[in-house]
Amino acid sequence: MKRIADVRNDVDAIAAVERLLDEALETLDVLGDEPGAEADVDAALARAQAELDGLEMAANFDRPYDSHGAIVTIRAGAGGTDAADWTQMLERMYLKWAKNRGFEGAVVEEAPADEAGLRLATFFVRGKNAYGMLESERGVHRLVRISPFDQQHRRQTSFAEVDVVPEIEEGDVEDIEIRPEDLRVETFKASGAGGQYVNKTESAVRIIHVPTNTIVASQQERSQMQNRDVAMNILRAKLVQREREEREAKLEELRGERRANEWGSQIRSYTLNPFQLVKDHRTGVETGNTEGVLEGDIEPFIWPYLQARGRLSPSVA
Repeated sequence: MKRIADVRNDVDAIAAVERLLDEALETLDVLGDEPGAEADVDAALARAQAELDGLEMAANFDRPYDSHGAIVTIRAGAGGTDAADWTQMLERMYLKWAKNRGFEGAVVEEAPADEAGLRLATFFVRGKNAYGMLESERGVHRLVRISPFDQQHRRQTSFAEVDVVPEIEEGDVEDIEIRPEDLRVETFKASGAGGQYVNKTESAVRIIHVPTNTIVASQQERSQMQNRDVAMNILRAKLVQREREEREAKLEELRGERRANEWGSQIRSYTLNPFQLVKDHRTGVETGNTEGVLEGDIEPFIWPYLQARGRLSPSVA
């Protein structure tokens, strides 16, 4: 039923383009050189072009799991408190992007840093082609700004690593076996705001897959059982990703080169001082609208990456 709904949406999108072109043609036939006719035709053609751009982007999502939801994990790197704050800023940026796109964003785990920000954040982004789009964000992101945590107001550079894997539900794959004897399950109290909000029960769950030393956790759900289900979902996705990486000869086709979470390894730089610029070092795309990017306007970076990926990396069967 999901596949039928997806195909129906694609057909409807193509039909919408056809209607817009018919509308433009009819306007020309009926109004001709009448005042305002040209503006109406241009508006219809602009909407048709926007729809076609969306269809062209969707055509890039032809790899396994591209259409799935995404599980995003952000880890603070070099930069101390600024890096933890940067991790939280990135989490907000991606969740804003998801909301603006009509996707569902759901936080799974947040590990607060000592002074401010987050050492780690994990969240779901659910929507058609969410993984296919967010796969472009995998890598190290660098922030340059005047540190709000430095009493001398010096410019600081900080790093955070973004990892993205497709959400894999039970039954999506048949070759991943997770044996109960390979799991070590730990429970702990979920972090809260303090005071009356401190959790008094051990509802949070951490699962360690012993053979691969893969560790996942969930603490946002109300019950231990719900958190266990979410953690197992994340574990399944990470093990599927691991299997894919081991099968493929070229690691960069799926994950890109894994680099250190520090200087010289960034895929994108966000400079807020002494000038404002966001630059993607893989595609060369840049913009001075740093505020818009941090508010979730990241698609100008996603599309060029998808185009480059289509030229350089063949689809994985």
